[in-house]
Amino acid sequence: MLFDDTYKTIAQPTEGIFRDRGSKFMGYAYPLRSENQVKEILQLIKSQHPKARHYCWAFRLSPDRSIFRINDDGEPAGSAGRPILNTLLAADLTNVLVVVVRYFGGTLLGIPGLINAYKMATINALSNAKVIEQTVSDIYQLSFDYVQMNDVMRIVKDEQLLVTDQHFESMCSCNISIRKTQVNTVVSKLEQVPHLTITFLRTQ
Repeated sequence: MLFDDTYKTIAQPTEGIFRDRGSKFMGYAYPLRSENQVKEILQLIKSQHPKARHYCWAFRLSPDRSIFRINDDGEPAGSAGRPILNTLLAADLTNVLVVVVRYFGGTLLGIPGLINAYKMATINALSNAKVIEQTVSDIYQLSFDYVQMNDVMRIVKDEQLLVTDQHFESMCSCNISIRKTQVNTVVSKLEQVPHLTITFLRTQ
């Protein structure tokens, strides 16, 4: 399969709610840039719902959707975090964290009931989200002599590249964002510019 250079995520935090036999399941969906944000978001939600029984969650990260984690937070194994994650998989979303806060209503729902409740709370939260498509890009740093400026900038303009950072003195450097599917074409053009150093920085 060819590398897919776009992915879907959500534009801003949203929430949804699902009720079953007295229990209340409140779903919170957040755009996520890194795993470091998870702890912070969980603390915020716990401070808003100090009396809740469970705070179950799942996230997917990275454009290739390869990073994920789930947490059942005391619910039976597989009954909370997994259905949240499966809902993210079904919606083909990544860079998203969903936390479902449960207030226990006094009646046990059983594992099928819990799976359904955590899934529905997640669906309801995501149904309120604005889904956006992002492009996967590689960031490269270009270093060159001032005299090469026109050659470099012509390629940047022709290929409609985004310059994310630039310093133009006697030695120049700039960071450019190249869409994944364009990388080979653009890099081969840049390699033809004399005395230009190209350094790969990261994928985003």
